[in-house]
Amino acid sequence: MKLKHLLILPVLTAVGCQQMQQGKYDSYDDYPVVKGDWEEMTYTPQSTRFALWAPTAEEVNVKLYAAGEGGEPSQVLALKPGDDGLWHTMVEGDLNGQFYTFDVKVAGNWLGDTPGVWAKAVGVNGDRAAIIDLNVTDPEGWEQDTRPSLKSFADIILYEMHHRDFSIDSLSGIEHRGKFLALTEENAKTALGQQRTGIAHLKELGVTHVHILPSFDFSSVDETKLDQPQYNWGYDPKNYNVPEGSYSTNPFDPAVRIREFKQMVMALHKAGIRVVMDVVYNHTAVTEGSNFERTVPGYFYRQTPEGKFANASGCGNETASERAMMRKFMVESVKYWVEEYHIDGFRFDLMGIHDLGTMRAIRQALDEIDPTIYIYGEGWAAGAPQLPADSLAMKNNIDQLERIAAFSDEFRDSLRGPFGNDAQGAFLAGLKGHEAGIRFGIAGGVEHPQVNDGEHQVPKFWALQPAQFISYVSCHDDMCLADRLKATMPDASLEVRKALHKLAETAVLTSQGVPFIFAGDEVMRDKQGVHNSYNSPDSINAIRWALKKQNRDVFDYVCGLIELRKAHPAFRMGDAKLVREHLEFLPGTEDNVVAFCLKGQPCGDTWSDITVVLNARDEATTLTLPEGSWQVVCRDGRIEPTRGLGTMQGGKVQVGARSALILHR
Repeated sequence: MKLKHLLILPVLTAVGCQQMQQGKYDSYDDYPVVKGDWEEMTYTPQSTRFALWAPTAEEVNVKLYAAGEGGEPSQVLALKPGDDGLWHTMVEGDLNGQFYTFDVKVAGNWLGDTPGVWAKAVGVNGDRAAIIDLNVTDPEGWEQDTRPSLKSFADIILYEMHHRDFSIDSLSGIEHRGKFLALTEENAKTALGQQRTGIAHLKELGVTHVHILPSFDFSSVDETKLDQPQYNWGYDPKNYNVPEGSYSTNPFDPAVRIREFKQMVMALHKAGIRVVMDVVYNHTAVTEGSNFERTVPGYFYRQTPEGKFANASGCGNETASERAMMRKFMVESVKYWVEEYHIDGFRFDLMGIHDLGTMRAIRQALDEIDPTIYIYGEGWAAGAPQLPADSLAMKNNIDQLERIAAFSDEFRDSLRGPFGNDAQGAFLAGLKGHEAGIRFGIAGGVEHPQVNDGEHQVPKFWALQPAQFISYVSCHDDMCLADRLKATMPDASLEVRKALHKLAETAVLTSQGVPFIFAGDEVMRDKQGVHNSYNSPDSINAIRWALKKQNRDVFDYVCGLIELRKAHPAFRMGDAKLVREHLEFLPGTEDNVVAFCLKGQPCGDTWSDITVVLNARDEATTLTLPEGSWQVVCRDGRIEPTRGLGTMQGGKVQVGARSALILHR
């Protein structure tokens, strides 16, 4: 994990600690907790109710504005203190279309305007909250929108994409390039012939879930200057419960970003694809000027023993998920995205900063809505959080988080090399000693007696079930696979890199874990060797769709792997006991070769004894298979999961250099 955006760190004053020292509360545990709904603005045409949780405040005002930016407030209204630390007021009349901010006075100081922590609609750049009727933001047919069916988490195939990367290429044929609406265009008029882009590309590929990088309102893109080149991954939260305005066609109109986000979700659902949101509750873009700090100073962030803001995120602060109202905020926020926007899953950035209790509470709350909503995250932090290691949602504690998954950096690093050294290769580069990590990934991280050998062992079997294990070789936060292969094998030809690219995706998509594909890897997209491209221009980050034609064999191969996985439940058993019963690693293989058999017909598969051989050597390898006739479906960089590639007889079998062999009885 590295910094995803650069921040000037604030002076860490921990105002909240000062407030407690004045005697109002002895600890953060003593702060009152809102027991019912936590709503900061409730609108009807007859009246609007404002409420702000600010238990340490001496005074609270709400300011009303005619516009989302500029001008003086039309009214300044004082809120009155009530129960549970809430301040409130009611305004008669229809305020639809107006904007508002809160201003809180603590320890004699006014903290500055904030849209609050629970704004659900905002003006441009998210500086003012908006008063709108959310019902008018529902696109036609929204009430009938339903999430695509999902029988098991084991059936998921994830596709991680950034809105701008995916659609900004001028050759894509997409009208709304870089926008939410890009994923509503079924038939883009591409300049690349009959080649499909946009949502048609996703359908052709066959993924089940699109994981969209942060799409809430973030700080780093100025929405008033969208005619100027701007780019960011968006890991700098500002308003957690509002879509990002730069991905809308009009960030000045609060309803537009909401409606267009819903249109995107509905279009993906109609295409049979679920939507996962990347959420960043572990830190905020700024500390002193954040909506949290301007509302209840100190409370929402952890402090060091010296009273300064802690920084396990590496971005200037770390939020305090263990505190009752921060936990409530996170739980209610994900529920809101599910209920208002029909989101189907969540990927938690730096999940290891959050405590186990909060993640369990989120899982329980979502189970009550729909137990098929998927949760996964990064099982690590950028620094040591201010809680004991055994209380955090770290990867090694995933066995304490039922039905929550984490990324496997062991499998990733065993395939392509360590995160901290771009030039260091591993299994794909022909380096010895990484076979245990590959076997670990194939088994989906669950305990299996054949994963380790005497010399090479994985540190821990941390997944209780394979659906808790995210299998991947690259993602946004690093070199993409094509660049990594160039860095680790600078003298390799394009054909060699293509072969290894296919081999890597074979390992990921035949793993018992949940496979994860970085957008564009299926066409060998590159980022010109840039490792941390969080704010690099489109020339670095955009997927160049001409690559789909140039590398059509790679794309077709990945499509074939996805078709294979979907058609054959043996590759996605979804149960650790079944994995141990049916997954057998074949003995007698050479270095840089991993071979396994899915014995029998697990989960009622129509094929028997499916066998996969992954050969990363620069020469052919030979192994012995049981006698008899075998049906070949993948060999020498080609895959035909339906028609097959012919038959071969058991006994001594040769597997070509840098390729996979998949066959069955």
